[in-house]
Amino acid sequence: MATAADLAPRAPARDRGATAIADRVVAKIAAQAAREAAGAVPEGGSKPHASVVVHRDVARVAVSLELDYPSDIGRRCGAVRSRVRTRVEELVGMEVHEVTVHVERLHSPLTRQNAPRGRLS
Repeated sequence: MATAADLAPRAPARDRGATAIADRVVAKIAAQAAREAAGAVPEGGSKPHASVVVHRDVARVAVSLELDYPSDIGRRCGAVRSRVRTRVEELVGMEVHEVTVHVERLHSPLTRQNAPRGRLS
């Protein structure tokens, strides 16, 4: 025998349940987007990494990267901000209110030539 609960119309699937996306997942997406926008990692450099703070489906992203010297730092950082914002909004569905880009290091041919090759004993 059917109960009243069985006869009541069910909410559509899109209205049931919840989806939680961990900050570290959003950070991985942001870091990948930064890599796409920044281009090649400088010789001897590290690939971009990101940290994220999410509050009620709004993300604030901080990206750290290294660039070749000389380069148009402002243009490259602007491209990173734009790409990170777009990809996080597209893939995660979160608003991105802020993308801060930290340029941690500039790599020039001169500094690569003068860098020690290995550790001295």
